Amino acid sequence: MPIHLPEATATTVESLTPREIVVELDKYVIGQAQAKRAVAIALRNRTRRQKLPPELAEEVAPKNILMIGPTGVGKTEIARRLARLAQSPFLKVEASKFTEVGYVGRDVESMVRDLTEIAVEMVREERRADVHDKARQAAEERVLDLLLPPLPPPSDYGAEPGGAASVREQAQRTREKLREQLRGGRLDQKQVEIEVREKSFPSFEIIAGSSIEEVDINVKDMLPGLFQGRTRKRKLRIPEALDALAQEEEQKLIDMETVARAAVDRVQGAGIIFVDEIDKVAGREGGHGPDVSREGVQRDILPIIEGTTVNTKYGMVRTDHILFIAAGAFHVSKPSDLIPELQGRFPIRVELEALGREDFVRILTEPKSALVKQYTALLSTDGVELTFTPGAIDRIADFATLVNERTENIGARRLHTVMEKLLDEVSFNAPDLPEGAVLIDDAYVDRMLADIVRNDDLSRYVL
Repeated sequence: MPIHLPEATATTVESLTPREIVVELDKYVIGQAQAKRAVAIALRNRTRRQKLPPELAEEVAPKNILMIGPTGVGKTEIARRLARLAQSPFLKVEASKFTEVGYVGRDVESMVRDLTEIAVEMVREERRADVHDKARQAAEERVLDLLLPPLPPPSDYGAEPGGAASVREQAQRTREKLREQLRGGRLDQKQVEIEVREKSFPSFEIIAGSSIEEVDINVKDMLPGLFQGRTRKRKLRIPEALDALAQEEEQKLIDMETVARAAVDRVQGAGIIFVDEIDKVAGREGGHGPDVSREGVQRDILPIIEGTTVNTKYGMVRTDHILFIAAGAFHVSKPSDLIPELQGRFPIRVELEALGREDFVRILTEPKSALVKQYTALLSTDGVELTFTPGAIDRIADFATLVNERTENIGARRLHTVMEKLLDEVSFNAPDLPEGAVLIDDAYVDRMLADIVRNDDLSRYVL
């Protein structure tokens, strides 16, 4: 059975070559050219597979990727930006959260269920955007009905000729005047009484031995009416009533069966699961205590990555063509400590390099959401115009590199610590500052961060 990407996703990905994908990733992640190249090829291969004959496309398995590198170098960000670029359902999980069957912890199949939930929400949002105007119009009509109740049957107008027609015309003119006032915002302070559905969740006892996912699926199937929620009357202002009624109308216009089918197809053909901390389960058997189930976790994860069928409340989901990206620092263990079957399911391995001073300078200024841009925008909301000189940027990078060398190397995350320390005074006093501009130069950086140089005990700067 061929699995096709959703139309919107396929169109977006097909228009990007691997080189263009790398250029897009460069806007958010500095360096790591080898990792970007690997994920760009993997994404492009997905598009290539869609163009193959169905029989051959079914046989082409995704080339899963294993990223090896210290913390804070961009492993998660590369995967997240790739998924956003491809408009794919994306889920990040930590391998250490899962345990072998029989131990207390999350079931490995829950990652596929969670990914399906994300895909359902994605498709629902797309359908909601399609029906937004129609739902808003229906909500407007319902509000007008509350402001001007519908006319009684024509027989109630009496026997006077033309009486019904004239009353109806007058009511229509009044309704149109109300519509104008409603759209012009002149009725915003008026209140109407509407029925809203309460989002309540019934309480019940979970049967021992059942997982939360199984209970969620089974109970909702057996007692569908229990989860509909009761309705109660509330008085709301016109804008709030319009929003509430529009959401209700959107739910009526969206067919959840087609949403579920589209979501399952999207997961099967375009889903991406990022398994972080894979090195934490890379130990072999033979120990005692919490380490005893490490290899068991690997054995449980293996079928998901190899390709299996997982039961979700939206239907059966096949994992054969989900792209898995695993990552780990591998300080204590090494990739060869993974069980051989799992190693074989990650044919592409890329090593990410530790970040240095020049990388920090670029991270501070180049990306679309660079830290300097973030802090400048944040403080501008208090009327403070923050300006960083090139010398200040260099000094910040120097201090971040220095702390990483003296303590644990946490990569680019160190910049958050240094920037918070640097701007502590400005951030605290920003609402009360009389002047509108603050210049951050190298002298200011040296003054605010001098403790880092003088104090050998840098434990409080370790995140």
